[in-house]
Amino acid sequence: MAVLDYGGFAVASPVNAGLSTAAVLGIPSRGLARIPTLGPLLAPSSLVVGARACRRAPLSALLAWGRKPSARRAEQIARQRRLPVWRCEDGFLRSLDLGPDGPPWSLVIDDLGIYYDAHAPSRLEALISRSLSPAQGERAVALRALWQAERLSKYNGARESPPPRDPFVLVVDQTLGDLSIRFGMADAASFARMLQAALTNHPDCRVLLKTHPDVAAGRKRGYFGPLDLGHPRVDLCADGGHPAALLEQAEAVYVVTSQLGFEALLWGRPVHCFGMPFYAGWGLSLDALPAPPRRLPHRPRLDQLVYAALVAYPRYIDPHRCQPCAPETLIRAIGLQRRRQDQLPAAVEAFGFKPWKQPILRRFLRGSELRFRRRHAPSVGAASALAIWGRDPGRGVARRLGQQPGATLLRIEDGFLRSVGLGANLIAPISWVVDRSGIYYDAGSRSDLETLLREHRFDPAERGRAAALRQQLVAAALTKYNLPAPAWSRPAGRDRVVLVAGQVESDASILHGSPELRTNLALLQAVRAAEPGAWIVYKPHPDVVAGLRREGSPLAELKLCCDALLTEGCMDRLYQQVDAVHVLTSLAGFEALLRGVEVHTWGLPFFAGWGLSHDRLACPRRGRQLQLDELVYGALVAYPRYVSRHSGLFIEPEHAIEELLEWSREPPRSPTLWRRLFRHWGRWK
Repeated sequence: MAVLDYGGFAVASPVNAGLSTAAVLGIPSRGLARIPTLGPLLAPSSLVVGARACRRAPLSALLAWGRKPSARRAEQIARQRRLPVWRCEDGFLRSLDLGPDGPPWSLVIDDLGIYYDAHAPSRLEALISRSLSPAQGERAVALRALWQAERLSKYNGARESPPPRDPFVLVVDQTLGDLSIRFGMADAASFARMLQAALTNHPDCRVLLKTHPDVAAGRKRGYFGPLDLGHPRVDLCADGGHPAALLEQAEAVYVVTSQLGFEALLWGRPVHCFGMPFYAGWGLSLDALPAPPRRLPHRPRLDQLVYAALVAYPRYIDPHRCQPCAPETLIRAIGLQRRRQDQLPAAVEAFGFKPWKQPILRRFLRGSELRFRRRHAPSVGAASALAIWGRDPGRGVARRLGQQPGATLLRIEDGFLRSVGLGANLIAPISWVVDRSGIYYDAGSRSDLETLLREHRFDPAERGRAAALRQQLVAAALTKYNLPAPAWSRPAGRDRVVLVAGQVESDASILHGSPELRTNLALLQAVRAAEPGAWIVYKPHPDVVAGLRREGSPLAELKLCCDALLTEGCMDRLYQQVDAVHVLTSLAGFEALLRGVEVHTWGLPFFAGWGLSHDRLACPRRGRQLQLDELVYGALVAYPRYVSRHSGLFIEPEHAIEELLEWSREPPRSPTLWRRLFRHWGRWK
């Protein structure tokens, strides 16, 4: 029996042991083989696909999907070849979306039976009956707490169903013909008995009847019909919503064989079972049926059930890297998706987003239903929020806001760790910000970031995380765009060298964040007057150098006001070679602060006014003294959204830095025809 290491915890399982030694698994069912994540979930095993190949190739076992009819072909070949059949099913923490909409991120594999078949032993039963070491017991307790904290279920893409205000019990429907019902010693009559028992046992409670998400989506039928809703205390929950709030607040949960019974145990709810699911018959639930005799001698604790079902039995993959991972990793990854999705309104009208930005917006606003409109098109008024790029809402949005002042306006902009390559060159971002109150570069009004920096009480954990993130970022030598460029060294014998960061002069951050100086030439002249003895290095904005934005101030005049003009140069190396950085509102000032460089601001960027930079202007709303890592936490952790360029799912900033570093090491790619065309979209319009 092999012992596998899952994030520092040992897991032993005969099935996992077989797979860990590179078993060869035959899959006669091509439908099973088409599951995109099957290979990573079964790694390091190799797969032989197709009935003909499975009859001839050397195999360790045949793989079948549970007790479905498609499993008969695998059973037949296994009998002919005298090989074992291993049965697989979705894990108990499956995915974000329902089965047809998203592949599984966890899988259970059983060499004895399958967990939902109460008529025969299963590997899960054997694992439940095992005693745990102290470390395993502690892990199970922590895992249960983490499940609750991240508010998870088997499927996790929907928003939570709101619980009733009055005390209620939850009665769970299932899909008609679900194999877990027949193999769980139940039938259609079990559902009628369950509903009647809930009404009888709880005369003072509402009875909330929750349909299965596939039934709510119109894909399948359930066991309850209109006649079951005739009782005055029965309410229907058919929104297909996530069950966490219902399980958290229900007085009791009634199931036949639904997995929600197991999840209710994780939430500490009393569970009444009218079939024989894997978690029944152990003394942890109130069961209407007698337990199978093989379960009777065992009375496991809840932590044994949790450890068996969530640690020892399933296999998991990281949804971003598609590599095996611990359950805690997947729980946190899915929990992040749920938090990000719940932060924004369910329906959003998006105005003025260019065609190339629309699929990107869908990723960053995942969980919201999007409808795209032209910039000046009138709003149809169906959405609860309106999204625009940056500062100017356009006529249609402005009219809607005038008619409905309470409407939510979401302003979208690039985050501070963006990509490897320029946004103006249509390189997709790894981070965007979504701001409900303003936008970070508009110093004329508050923004979500400014409010956070002004009001939030940062705790030691947040400051510690920000410090580690800052060190990770600096060690990776990452900046906003991460363009390849030669290193630059300061001239010998110069006592003070300062960098002046140029900007696109038409940029909204100058228009709304620099009320006095508005051009690169004016900035250079001001720096020369302020630091007459310094060696001044001027670096134009990369969009200007690439010819993607207008130059603004004449290059010949700019050269007269500086000692060196760099059209190329690695920004990270530049920060190491200079004594100070001067900016109007450029993000280069923030990047310099991260590296401990002296920063002078001539406008009002988001990082000015907190006591960390030398500021020529003051913002009356600011003035709070922040530690550097408090600014870092607000700007890089709390404010932006990060999306993996591999999975398209939300990630944490630490993961984003890893992806940016990997990206920066890739060889540059020639722009596609699509990118070359849409680069000039605005000019054509």
